[in-house]
Amino acid sequence: MIKATTVDKKFEDLQAVSNLNLHVQKGSIYGLLGSNGAGKTTLLKMIAGIYKQDKGNITVSGHTVYETPDSKQRVLFIPDQPYFLHQTSLNNMASFYEKVYTNWNAKRFKRLTTHFRMDPDKKLKSMSKGMQRQASFILTLSTMPEVLILDEPFDGLDPVVRQQIKNLILQDVADRGLTLLVSSHNLREMEDFCDYVGIMHKGTLLFERDMDELKTDIHKLQIAFRKVPEKSFLDGLDVLHYEKRGSVVLCIVKGKVEEISSYVVSYNPAIFDLLPLTLEEIFIYELGGVGYEIRNLIVE
Repeated sequence: MIKATTVDKKFEDLQAVSNLNLHVQKGSIYGLLGSNGAGKTTLLKMIAGIYKQDKGNITVSGHTVYETPDSKQRVLFIPDQPYFLHQTSLNNMASFYEKVYTNWNAKRFKRLTTHFRMDPDKKLKSMSKGMQRQASFILTLSTMPEVLILDEPFDGLDPVVRQQIKNLILQDVADRGLTLLVSSHNLREMEDFCDYVGIMHKGTLLFERDMDELKTDIHKLQIAFRKVPEKSFLDGLDVLHYEKRGSVVLCIVKGKVEEISSYVVSYNPAIFDLLPLTLEEIFIYELGGVGYEIRNLIVE
């Protein structure tokens, strides 16, 4: 559905995206995660056809989006800062969208406006950030997009509205095969929402994985030994993180549960616990492996 191949994008001396490959399947919810300044927003804007890549190819359903009106009919992007025409109301913007997007659904627009109790004649710039965000979703979902690209989409929304909008998106994914690409720093929210995740750092994609597969491939080990073995014991594991606290060893490792368990048991541990990780923990340890670890700062 969405395919980016060896994509580069540079702004003067800043290499925002470098040799990046990304694949998003039709009807999936793909979470794009990454460190600050990783290039996520730049990538989203290239996929949405706002920026043109310097090198490589980006296609949606086999077609380019940049300067391709037919593709832009089907691909909608909501940025982290909602933008509206000057001094417009929700009704004014709806009239504009209706002229631009051939699949505009006036009935859906009216139902969503009523559901979210929006005043369609009130100037959008006078509304709160959360209300403007709701207006963006109402307009965008009323265009009946095939691909929806979101950059920090739920920022400013209260928990009730956030869940209502997620339910609407999930309904479109189930009923219409909507494809969603979403970037967010709220990893707890992404953990419950996404089918796939990709992690970016310094303009490149470290990996992209099925969410269920990701959780079954990275594990937290807590091991207590009567006699702690040499650190060379770790050579048989794919270790992302290691700590030793007295006779207790804490490891974050990649691999299959059966192989890890068999290896650790061969060292006769007194206690051995294999625990699941949250998406936030996976994010922290994966980036720690490429030099983006948590560092304690002491200020005087």
